[in-house]
Amino acid sequence: MRLLLEQCECELEVRKSRFIAIAIPITALSEIKDLVTQTRALHAGANHVVHAAVLGERADIHSYSDDHEPKNTAGRPAFEVLKGSGITNILVLVVRYFGGTLLGTGGLVKAYGDSVKEVLKLVKTEALIEKSGFSMTIPYNLYDIVKKRLIEMQATIDHEEFTTDITLQGSLPSETKNALAAYLTECSNGSCSVQFSDV
Repeated sequence: MRLLLEQCECELEVRKSRFIAIAIPITALSEIKDLVTQTRALHAGANHVVHAAVLGERADIHSYSDDHEPKNTAGRPAFEVLKGSGITNILVLVVRYFGGTLLGTGGLVKAYGDSVKEVLKLVKTEALIEKSGFSMTIPYNLYDIVKKRLIEMQATIDHEEFTTDITLQGSLPSETKNALAAYLTECSNGSCSVQFSDV
């Protein structure tokens, strides 16, 4: 599984209808309603705002809607493309401006499916890996080597506080927790330790 890193957008034109596909990172189904409402407000002249979403570590939570397009011609094909992408915690909204030519059910299925395929070509993702939060307090003389080690372990440092000592907080892949704890004990001669938490 992969995670979407940032919002991404593209546009297709199919027989004068405009299809704007917007991929948005989400963490809960409850976010969808507000995002659809915001998108409707941004595209007040649009005829439809169709959505498809996949969530969860196993991509087993999903939602989709045809938004008044004929049944299973919009949300379902968009969802099928999304489901096959291997990306989770993602919402794709497809905004349609009707161009005056009816596309028919087959045309709609293809247009909505293609819109999602096109936006997925542009998205930035990262592997979904289990992460743990960490917090440690170290003396100034260890700052450079510890920070270098954290970067090597693909840690993200969210907070640094420089007082009498230095406090570092962030997250890192859970599989590197033991290596970090051992490294900190070794380089500080047992005077420093790290606390971990679930992210």
